[in-house]
Amino acid sequence: MTETDAFGDDLADFVRRVGELRTARALPADEQQGVLDAALFELQHAAESLWPRYERLVARAPDGTPADRHERQLLKTLFQRLPLPVVLVDRDTVVRRMNFAATGLTGVRAGYATGRPLAGLLVSADRAPFRTQAAAAARGEGGRSTSVRLQQRPHEPVRATLVSLPLPGEPQPAVVVVLQPGVSGTASPVGAGAGAAGRRLMPPDLAVTTQRAEMLDLVDAMASALLGSPPGDADAAVEAAGRVLHGRFADWVVIDTADSDSEGGGGRRPPLRRAVVLGPPAPDDVAGDGGPLLKAVAEQDPADCPLVVEAARGGGPALRVRPEDVLAFGEDASGAAVLARAGVSSLLCLPLSDGRAGAGGAAGVLTLFRTGARRAFSMAEAQAADVMSRHVALAMRRRPA
Repeated sequence: MTETDAFGDDLADFVRRVGELRTARALPADEQQGVLDAALFELQHAAESLWPRYERLVARAPDGTPADRHERQLLKTLFQRLPLPVVLVDRDTVVRRMNFAATGLTGVRAGYATGRPLAGLLVSADRAPFRTQAAAAARGEGGRSTSVRLQQRPHEPVRATLVSLPLPGEPQPAVVVVLQPGVSGTASPVGAGAGAAGRRLMPPDLAVTTQRAEMLDLVDAMASALLGSPPGDADAAVEAAGRVLHGRFADWVVIDTADSDSEGGGGRRPPLRRAVVLGPPAPDDVAGDGGPLLKAVAEQDPADCPLVVEAARGGGPALRVRPEDVLAFGEDASGAAVLARAGVSSLLCLPLSDGRAGAGGAAGVLTLFRTGARRAFSMAEAQAADVMSRHVALAMRRRPA
């Protein structure tokens, strides 16, 4: 094993140990002394061992000729411009690179996806099989293909083809994942003589019909609340929207709005501020302020919530069921993940944008949580929430006659 390989293994072990220490923050205060000692030991190891070895390796690494650098740039451009969605992951499906077509298919920006597991974008039933296939491909057991479903479009099968890719200078091979939407692993044969006249009409699904009626009632209630809010008062509009959604549609409603009083310099968007936080009542809420968790979420800086930042920058609606990235909505003041503390089972994060070009970007971001054993958000509910988010954006920008 070369010194580079040994350094890579030591660094990977260090990252895993740091991850274990992060999960230990939920321990009681009287049990955290040992965790603190371990953290200090890991910092000492990084400063006294890993960093000097890194400096030695960098000092010996060749810069490469201009032709080599030009060749690498051509390969990067080719990867990004491929018409098929392609993702480069490691054996744990953590994303290293994602091309433009893959960002369009998954609805997730490459910058947000990098460093996060690609399996987290799949429906929960497909995550473990996909990880198994990726690990097998990385071990050199040959290319393979499997059918998966994305959370953004769970009813449309996506064919994922995985191939191992050895990378120069790295001890472990990466895995190239090619995604082909609309291609299923099992085809349903249809008889040659089967036609529209021979199909048996299925009776309507009562549960689906009921859910659609509930969504129509919710959209109607939202429209009534927004029309009843005074024009020119954006805060009143988002408060009215939060009251409609809270409890009836989501356990938690968090709305962040662009601070119109603080204009961003150099063409930058104004910062977000937390305008509305509605959550379930805490059982020990003696002071009547909603409890410590509600207060912690209200005091959060929206800039520390990756999902909110992604939506505010122009990202599309994000639907997560049993989210694997517990830090997607940031941390509270103590460093604990908000999604873990709230017991979030599914979430929706939507930009408050009316879709008009040149309207100044998103007016804010709407985030909805469902917790515990409550049924996860469906795609139909996500679509209804997307419609309501546009209505909220229009109400926020409504001016008095």
